[in-house]
Parts: sequence; structure tokens; C-alpha cells
Amino acid sequence: MTSDMLSQEEIDALLKGDSNKSSESDSLEEISFGDIERDTIGEIGNISMGTAATTLSTLLNQKVIITTPTVEITTVNKLSDEYQIPFVAIDVSYKEGLEGSNILILKVDDVKIITDVLMGKEEIDLERELTELDLSAVSEVMNQMMGSAATSLSEIFNQKIDIKPPKSYEITFSEGKEKIEMLKGEKPIVKVSFSMIVGDLIDSQIMQLIPIDFATDVVKNLLGGNDEVVEKEMPLKEEPVVEEMAFYQEKEPIKEIKTTSPRPEYEGSPSRGAIEKDMNTVTVKKPVFETFDKEPNVSYNESIDLVGEIPVEITAELGRTTKKIGEILEYGPGTIIELEKLVGEPLNIYANGKFIAKGEVVVIDDNFGIRITDIVNPYRSFN
Repeated sequence: MTSDMLSQEEIDALLKGDSNKSSESDSLEEISFGDIERDTIGEIGNISMGTAATTLSTLLNQKVIITTPTVEITTVNKLSDEYQIPFVAIDVSYKEGLEGSNILILKVDDVKIITDVLMGKEEIDLERELTELDLSAVSEVMNQMMGSAATSLSEIFNQKIDIKPPKSYEITFSEGKEKIEMLKGEKPIVKVSFSMIVGDLIDSQIMQLIPIDFATDVVKNLLGGNDEVVEKEMPLKEEPVVEEMAFYQEKEPIKEIKTTSPRPEYEGSPSRGAIEKDMNTVTVKKPVFETFDKEPNVSYNESIDLVGEIPVEITAELGRTTKKIGEILEYGPGTIIELEKLVGEPLNIYANGKFIAKGEVVVIDDNFGIRITDIVNPYRSFN
């Protein structure tokens, strides 16, 4: 006969689970990460993601809006309970300026949309499986976005900040505990949530996870420590001592401000009486200004032999065109690329990348050459 009553082991297991949750919540409450720290991390995320949104807009040729973030303290266990479906995690580590890493969380469908737009596909396929191409594409997108965000952080912290190439994973939080170093520990983490809108294609959430220690160091680095440290580094100024000194004049005694460290007297320095005497004798002169009515005739006839041996790379451009990444990936041997230059139209000639002339193609023995037909701006000013 089976009993519906729980055994002692099952009761202990349940009580242990409840105690773990309560102790976890208690540890979150004890973290000294107050409103100032939250606002600081939120403002840093707002500035960096604003720059990243501009980069993403350029890559996708779509209007991108990333809203003001919300900041909260959480744990990996809590995130595992809240988000149980697979997602794409992009691990971004800093290699210069800051020491630490953070993880960006994107939905799988959002990654598929970004990849299809980059590939130039007219229809978005959300039913397909996520491939290595998707992970590579989102890694490169995040490399560009977080690279521009690092540039913004460099201006904020007044030092060069650079990142390592990001790594992308399709995982759950439970799987992330084994694959990503940041998710392996039990320490609390800072979760920064953004709303991301990409044209009419994406209206979703993007999440940034930052280790609590790394976030605290970033805030201290930006704010420059606490008030106690500032008071120790800035000693109090000594109060000036006011003494009354009588000069033997017909006027009233003059009060002089004398500090505790009086200025030393040097040999040969004028006395007080001499200074007062010189102040009563003032010499006024009429100013004389140099005339600029006539411009000097300056000519430079020096030889240019000094720079005559400097090599200059001459380039003739046959034509240009613009193609999408998806079209370039379809190229193979025998593919013909149509250029924008018309038949018979003069070619552009460049000297070290500067457009200097136009010309036409000629054949000299077995080599191609170019005959200059027009010089662009032959007279240049070097003043």
C-alpha cells in the first residue's frame, strides 16, 4: 500500500531548496550596489548602445532605435528560471582599458532576421534552423557595434578602450553555466535590458549581463572613488592671517594680508617705498603699429630636387560598382561584374589616392598604358 505522505528525505530536500532561494534573495539585498551605481551603469549603457544603434543602422540600412535601459541585480539561477528557451549569447571581452567581459543576449529569431538582411534576402525565413553562418554574422555585427561603443567609452573614461573579437553561442542559461566563464560562478550579476526596434523587422529586447565586480570597478573608475578618498587627496587650505601694519604716512593704517608662508626677500628686489614712488610716475606713449597696406611680393624659386626622388604611386581606375554581401558570396570563376563606367568614357588617374587627371587606355608593346587627356586642377597653392 502506497502512502501519499512525503518521506523525511523529500521534506529535507524541499526545505533545502527553499532555504537556497531565501539565502540567494538575502544575498542580493546585501549587495552594496545602490541607486548611484545603477544610474551610472544605465547611463554608460545608454551612451554606448546609442552609438551601437547608429552602427547597426548603417549595417542593415534600417532605422534602429535602442531605448533607455533598465538596470537590476539578478543571478544566473534566477535567469534560468525566467528564460528557459534557447537564445544567442555573444561574449564580449575587453583587451585594453577595462579588465572584464559582458554578455549580450539576443533572441534566435532576431539573429535570423539580421543575417537575412545582411545577405540581401527579400524574404525573411524564421522557420529555418540557426546555422554557423548566423552565429558568424551576428558576431561580426556585434564586433562592429561594440567596437563603436568602446570608442564612446574611450571618450567617457579618457583612455583607449578596445575589445576582443566576440564569440556567439546558441544556448540556454543552464547550458551557459558549462560553456561561458561568466555564467559559471554563483556571484550576482547586473542585468541591463534594452528595447530594440529595427525598422519594421524587429521589435524585441536585448539584454546585457555584467559581473557585479566588473560593474563596481567601472563605476569607481568613472566616479573616481568615494568622498573620503577625495578629502584625503585634497588637504584643507590654511586660513590667511590678517595683521595690521602701520606705514608712516599721512593716510590711515593699511591692512595687509599675510599668509603663514611669507614671500622671501631677495637681494636686489625693489623696496615698498620705491614701488609706491614708481606707481605715482606714469609715462604715456603713443602706440606705433606696423602698416600692412602693401603686400610683399614673395616668390619661391627654390629647386624641387629635394623632393624629386620621393616615390608616388600612380593608379588608373577602370571603374567601380557596389554589390551586396549576398551577391558577392555567389561569385565564382567566370562571373562578369558590370562596372558603372561607360565604354569610351575617360578613366580616372590617381596619385597616392588623389584624383589628378583623366586619360584613355593605350597598348605599348605587350603592356597596357594610359594617355593623359585632361589634368584636374594643375595649379595648386602651397602657401
